[in-house]
Amino acid sequence: MNRRIAILSGFVVVMMLFPFMGWAWGSHITQLKVCGDPDNLPFSNKKSEGFENKIAEVIAKELGAELTYFWWPHQRGLVRRALRPGLCDVMISIPQGWDQVLWTKPYYRSAYVLVYPKNRGFQIGSLDDPILKRLKIGVYINTPPAEALASRDIRANVVGYSLFDGSTSERSDKIVRDLLAGEIDVVMDWGPMAGYVMKRLNGTSPLEVVILQGGEPGIPFTFEFSMGVREGDTALKKDLEEAISKRRAEIRKILEDYGVPLLPLLAREQFPKVEEKPGEVFYHRFDRDDPLTSY
Repeated sequence: MNRRIAILSGFVVVMMLFPFMGWAWGSHITQLKVCGDPDNLPFSNKKSEGFENKIAEVIAKELGAELTYFWWPHQRGLVRRALRPGLCDVMISIPQGWDQVLWTKPYYRSAYVLVYPKNRGFQIGSLDDPILKRLKIGVYINTPPAEALASRDIRANVVGYSLFDGSTSERSDKIVRDLLAGEIDVVMDWGPMAGYVMKRLNGTSPLEVVILQGGEPGIPFTFEFSMGVREGDTALKKDLEEAISKRRAEIRKILEDYGVPLLPLLAREQFPKVEEKPGEVFYHRFDRDDPLTSY
């Protein structure tokens, strides 16, 4: 009898400790709760049409977890109102080093780009090209390219666009539509946004794209992106990094399908070197090194 009681007691103790043992040994994730922006293409939306939605699907599949979302506009206090309270657990892409979250190792790097119709034949190779003082330039206000232009006293010929006016499709398309309509001569845009619009054009309007790899102190043009979790959630961070490593080829394919300009990672390259591909979109890089670490 005493032996049976001892065995039963031991079983009860093990069951009581099981949740803590699972945490210590690497618990199995049953649900991946993603902090999603409901209307922010090409990144995400409620219809799962963005590349962050597709990447989340790949990661959830690798983890064997159910993918769920908590929808909240990312520019409206997402970390304070959703991530920290536990309404969601992971942000699919955040700038590497953003100190509001615990970030994974970076999994892609992209840049701001300079875009103009190929038939204009400008051959702009630097923001110091004198032609930029004569052309009408479309740029989003309060972005690194806008600051870089202002530092060169290029203001009078700049047309400012807002990242917050109208629906996301209007925001991402308008600046390129104005370019194609001839209302502006050249655009300085965030690479993933410009690439998405050009993919949708499907080569009907060939555009020249200059990837802005350079920068200056305090004004970086390139950024590395990680996944973000709550501070202290090292177990989820580790699981995400393992999933990213195993599915890096699929993630790379998703980014390419959405037209995201990809650059080699600075910290630890997880993707092969980007190869130039001939086609209707022509990618070029400034012939200079990045003087800044990525953010």
